[in-house]
Amino acid sequence: MSSALHVVPAFDPEPFERVLRQHGRGPLTAAPVTWLQVNLGKLCNQACRHCHVDAGPKRTEIMDARTVDRLIELLEGAPEIELVDLTGGAPELNPHFRRLVVAARRLGKRVIDRCNLTVLFEPGQEDLVAFLADQGVEITASLPCYSQKNVDKQRGGGVFTKSIEALRALNDAGYGSPGGPALDLVYNPGGPFLPPAQAGLEADYKRRLLDDFGIRFSNLITITNMPISRFLRDLERSGRREEYEQVLLQAFNPGTVDGLMCRHLISIDWEGRLYDCDFNQMLELPLRDDVGAKTVWDVASLRALGARPIAVAAHCFGCTAGAGSSCGGALA
Repeated sequence: MSSALHVVPAFDPEPFERVLRQHGRGPLTAAPVTWLQVNLGKLCNQACRHCHVDAGPKRTEIMDARTVDRLIELLEGAPEIELVDLTGGAPELNPHFRRLVVAARRLGKRVIDRCNLTVLFEPGQEDLVAFLADQGVEITASLPCYSQKNVDKQRGGGVFTKSIEALRALNDAGYGSPGGPALDLVYNPGGPFLPPAQAGLEADYKRRLLDDFGIRFSNLITITNMPISRFLRDLERSGRREEYEQVLLQAFNPGTVDGLMCRHLISIDWEGRLYDCDFNQMLELPLRDDVGAKTVWDVASLRALGARPIAVAAHCFGCTAGAGSSCGGALA
């Protein structure tokens, strides 16, 4: 476990598989799929420094109506799918976002909207809060700190003030209140280090946001910054890539493996291609060839994607470091 990750070819599974074997946890295979994560496109009204999607206002990639129709068709035949997780970019900017939400809720699925909060103030989104609340959509919102200085540094000037205004609007609609829809916040570290303990940080967030702004929320989710895309370029510019990769490698925790999101999730990109997780999607690391499916048009049922071997590479150490990390937060 001593070799630096960055000298390994990008998609070489051996470093991660070797560590799994050393701890008696490999090979990595999927359990039954209960979680469908859909990237509706890379268009976003923000361009955050930590964004592993490379999303931004100038991106034009966006899921079309035909692909959304196919997703709805697959969901209609997938009672085992409990959660539909909509992400981007800003998923709400996709013109088919609301149609997919309504269809998934009609089928009895939980729906999560991964919301950057400031999108609520974009033209044409004036009724978005009311729509989400009426549909019972859960919101997972990015707020990497409870201080204005840190948020604006990471996400852009003025973002913190708009985010607080958006959280107040969501609270007014019942989000974050007992019996109301879930409002979870996401913390990403501001640099090349692991998140602090999720429970303790959540207590700090709840105290500060309530005392300073009167804001309530449900849960805090801590997500480790992955050494890919925009964050990777920041690491390279600062000369800290190898240092951070070693942090992840040395912090490997075998107790995180059972809860890895790739074991319960299938990720779908804006063109309908299939991946084991959101991070593999951003690296364009597809399902393994022996799975026999590459797109939503290659499968008759999502159930067929359970028990598949999972494609791994060195970046997977980001999900198994310390308390672990997934789109649902800490794992151990």
